[in-house]
Amino acid sequence: MARPDTNTGDLFAYPQPAAALPGSMDYRATLSHLLAETLRKSGKDRHDIAHIASKLTGHNVSKHMLDGYTAESREEFNLPFWVVPAIENACGSFELTNWLVAVRGGRLLIGRDALEADLGRITRQREQLVEQERALRALMRGSR
Repeated sequence: MARPDTNTGDLFAYPQPAAALPGSMDYRATLSHLLAETLRKSGKDRHDIAHIASKLTGHNVSKHMLDGYTAESREEFNLPFWVVPAIENACGSFELTNWLVAVRGGRLLIGRDALEADLGRITRQREQLVEQERALRALMRGSR
């Protein structure tokens, strides 16, 4: 007798946004930890990441700022949204964007994955149109 698989999620479940309950969306600690992991996984020095982010945004982003953004204890020093694309670019990562998309109930598709999803959508639409055309032609044949 096969045992039920409790480790694999429902592959056909729709992503759902996080429940919008009062006080449930304070993600400061989560973002601090996620940014720290993103910086660590990049393998780059925080000075280098800060330099690249500064160059990309045209505003000063210092190592001290990155340190502050990753410190869970510094509640007043939160990661500003405008610098996320530059930090991800500097780190070669989409972890922060992917996290935000997942919290909002979506899935992030980049590059070829996005194109394949578009092709799949177009294929489904074409099949639906062919089916609609057949149904209309059948109606027209029956009304003569």
